[in-house]
Amino acid sequence: MLLSSSPIFAGPLTISLGIPQEHTFTEKNEDGSKIETDGSSGYFLGIKFPVGFGLGIDSYKTKFKGDTSKIVTFMYNVFYQFPIPVINITIGLGSGKTTLDCSACAEDYTDPESGYKTGYKAGEASQWYTSFGIQLSQLIDIHISYRSVTSKKIEQVYSGTKVNYSGNVTGIGLAFSF
Repeated sequence: MLLSSSPIFAGPLTISLGIPQEHTFTEKNEDGSKIETDGSSGYFLGIKFPVGFGLGIDSYKTKFKGDTSKIVTFMYNVFYQFPIPVINITIGLGSGKTTLDCSACAEDYTDPESGYKTGYKAGEASQWYTSFGIQLSQLIDIHISYRSVTSKKIEQVYSGTKVNYSGNVTGIGLAFSF
């Protein structure tokens, strides 16, 4: 008698896969010029559970223009998708690490001329993000995302100098509901 007579519905399980499109940095080069990128590769993966909350992983590399160096970002995310019909609005938070990827960036790299370890330690990173999607059908949605990444703790081993690679990442993706 105490049980509700109306059925309880849960949303579907949703898997989302996105790719980074553009990565911009808020910090500038030592000479004051803008840090330019030459594309990003990787993925944003998210699983939304029927209750609206979800977990995700971001893993992507951004190449610096005119250089072989890359910044590698890896994040774990928790997010919430608002229960709005036809459109999907998601907000989330993430935590992870960023590292520099180049021949002389490894933490144990020793400069042959000076003998100093001139590599960089991985730095902690955090982000907040939002995503806006439109349902193409009951099973598929297309969405764009915006991530604001804070990464100020990549540290050079011998000098302790910290490098700031905070910035913004935009992406596009598809979500599939089951």
